[in-house]
Order: sequence, then C-alpha cells, then structure tokens
Amino acid sequence: MLLCALTHRSLINQQQQIGAEVPTLLGTDNERLEFLGDAVLGLVIGEALFLSHPEWQEGELTRVRAQLVSRQHMAGVADLVSLGDHLRVSRGEDRSGLRRKSTVLSNTMEAVIGALFLDGGLEPVRAFARRYVIGDRVEELAEQLRSGAALGNYKSALQERLQADRAGAPVYRVKSESGPDHRKRFLVEVRLKPAEGEPGKPLARGTGTTKKHAEQDAARKALARLSGALTASVDDENQSEAEETE
Repeated sequence: MLLCALTHRSLINQQQQIGAEVPTLLGTDNERLEFLGDAVLGLVIGEALFLSHPEWQEGELTRVRAQLVSRQHMAGVADLVSLGDHLRVSRGEDRSGLRRKSTVLSNTMEAVIGALFLDGGLEPVRAFARRYVIGDRVEELAEQLRSGAALGNYKSALQERLQADRAGAPVYRVKSESGPDHRKRFLVEVRLKPAEGEPGKPLARGTGTTKKHAEQDAARKALARLSGALTASVDDENQSEAEETE
C-alpha cells in the first residue's frame, strides 16, 4: 500500500504510454488513498483535540482541526519527513519539480496516511499524527485562540485589517477553474473594493478545492503581504498559482 501511496498519476500515465506491464495494485496511483487518508486524518485529529482540550467548544475544535489538516500544514509535514524524495513521478514531472509542489506533497501525505490505516488500523495513524501533525502546533494554535486571533478565518481578519487602516473593503473574484468535477481547483483574486470607474487594487491570489478555500487562501496571502511577510507582487504570483490549478 505504501508504494501505491507514493505513486503519482503521472508515472502511471507514462507507463501506459510506453506499454509497460505492472502489477494491478502497484500500477494504481495514490488518488483513492488520498481520499481515504483525508477522512482518517480528520477523524484522528478531531479525536485528539476532543480528548486533550475538554474546555474547547465545537467552534474552537473545528478551527484548530482545520489548521492542522490544511494543505499548507500537511505540505510542511511532508517536507519534514522528506516525502518528496520518495514520490514516484514521471520523468517529465520530475524535471519540472512536481515533487516539491505543496499541493502534491500534501495530497501524497494524505495518501500515505490512508495506507497506514489500511495496513495497520488507526493506532499507527494516531502515532504518526501525534508526532508529526500535532506536535507542538496545537499549543501554538491554542495561544492564538487565547489571544483572540482569527485562526483560519483570514477573510474576517483581512476585512478587519483593511477597516482599521481605512483602506476600503476586500472583493473576491474567481479568476479560473480547472480539473474534473470531483477534483476542482479554483484561482481567486482579492482586490480592494474599487471606486467608481476604477478597477480596484489587487492584493493577492489564492487557490483551493472550493471557492471558499481559495478565498481564504487569497485573504491569508493578502494579510501576509500587508504585514511585510510577502514581497512579491500579485502579477509575480500568477504563473505559479495558475499552475497549481492544473
């Protein structure tokens, strides 16, 4: 199962194009395991938070879990365990740097979790999650909750920031959609609400599997840019973000 979890669909396509014969299981890409791993991860993280923080209400549990299972965090976990080095991709995608893309890393990490569950049940997934997914991150998020931080609701935080700066209101627009219906990717741009006859200043662009997630990603990047954490212009982002929606 682990070999299947590490197999990107580009390698299967390459094998099919050259007529290579491979065993049925090992010749399957990791997308089905990714689906399972996503569900199992949500269960294990939810269980851990429920048991370790009895003082949190549903909203707090939901917000912290969303941060721990987010694409950004799971890509970081994948990087921590050097998962990209073991990903099986086609020669072309290997040269393109696909094994380092955050979306691919996070998806592969979920597939590996799915494989752990099928091979050993929930206990190995719990052990992995405690060590690599949760770690010290929960305490950091708990501190943010105590401080009143938005904690994942980047759209609200961005609106509050712009209002405090008297800069105007944010407006979100879908720039593009890609992928099949069951794996849609959205590219969303957030701009300052335009004055009459003006286009409005672009702040950032974000991607996600739903419009809501893409809007949150755009708001997160806009906040980071306003705080000086990001220096690239919106135009500089366009190419890389458009590629993530493919």
